[in-house]
Amino acid sequence: MHDLSRYQHPRFARAYDRMSRQAEATTGELRARLSAGLSGRVLEIGAGNGLSFRHHPPGVREVLAVEPDDVLRAAAERAAATAPVPVRVVPGHAGALPAETGAFDAAVTSLVLCSVPDLAAALAELRRVLKPGGELRFFEHARSDRPVRVLLQRLVTPVWSRMAGGCHLDRDPVTAIGAAGLAVEEHDRFAHKPLPGSPTLTHVLGRARKAA
Repeated sequence: MHDLSRYQHPRFARAYDRMSRQAEATTGELRARLSAGLSGRVLEIGAGNGLSFRHHPPGVREVLAVEPDDVLRAAAERAAATAPVPVRVVPGHAGALPAETGAFDAAVTSLVLCSVPDLAAALAELRRVLKPGGELRFFEHARSDRPVRVLLQRLVTPVWSRMAGGCHLDRDPVTAIGAAGLAVEEHDRFAHKPLPGSPTLTHVLGRARKAA
């Protein structure tokens, strides 16, 4: 078992659990788009409190949900008990996934690539565990396509990251996914405000595929 102590952010985890449930009225539709049409074995990294589980369609045979934070993993285990598809929640982190090579038809990331310590390593692991032709679905914070906003993101990210469990607002997940050897098939970049009074942030939702 890998040491997960660096991934423990109990104060942030409790706040995230509360706020994400409040935001589900708007974010839930995006989670549903993320999971639409999935089938077979699915790996979900950084599963958080398991809000995505309810959106997986009947064609999903099994979900392996990996979550390093103890507080959020406990919430995910509770969500798994009432999920419409079989979900197994396990401790672990994206840089060394507790999963077999080439074992999954699809992988899902939801607001997690912004916070992994090593983005390239996490994407290499995702590519490893996907079957040839397997699909990566992603819904993530993303760098803006406007230079002034990029500068602002870079300025605020150090403070934001300390407050928000390691989240980096200035990452470019689409470029990183392509650099990891996964072909990005489509992506939609948009501004999203999950809750009244919360900041409007750039997000991206899309899909990529491992070569067959």
